[in-house]
Amino acid sequence: MNATAHTPRSPRPSRAKAKPANSETPAAEDAGLRVLKKYPNRRLYDTASSSYITLAEVKDLVMEGTKFVVRDAKTGKNLTRSILLQIILEEEAGGAPIFTETVLANIVRFYGHTMQGFFGANLENSIQAFADMQKKMMDNASGFGVEAWQKMMQDMMHSYTGQSGQMLQQMQEQMQNQYQASMQQWLSAFQPKR
Repeated sequence: MNATAHTPRSPRPSRAKAKPANSETPAAEDAGLRVLKKYPNRRLYDTASSSYITLAEVKDLVMEGTKFVVRDAKTGKNLTRSILLQIILEEEAGGAPIFTETVLANIVRFYGHTMQGFFGANLENSIQAFADMQKKMMDNASGFGVEAWQKMMQDMMHSYTGQSGQMLQQMQEQMQNQYQASMQQWLSAFQPKR
């Protein structure tokens, strides 16, 4: 029998895609958050209570101020925004929508626009300021009925979003006009003089 020397084989390269060096794992990102998993059957599983929950229960978490993240159960992708958008869509389809058609049309117009980032940040700041104002009013108003406050705040929010949408549309139109005027000046500089 010939004895051949056994040479160790080099390990096969892993077929798994390498993660970028600075990317955090979902577990690290989710520290301190309540984790909900969304399964392909569209069901949401709450890992804290070890039970399935409905979209209405996710809305309750939002209303309570509970910090949470929704992850795709298979890929780990963050789906929190899409779940929040679903909740907003259901609320808007209900009896008392916050956004008018005009406001929604103005929001749609900002997608892909150079001012999209500015619009999003401005809208977020405005809503946060409004929420802070509402909290102060609620803290300072004892004895005023909750239903009356809810109605008043809903009316204020409706009015506020309409005014904000008009303001942002005017700002967008002004910037477009300024851009067109500056382009015309720039192009006229290259026209031959007579």
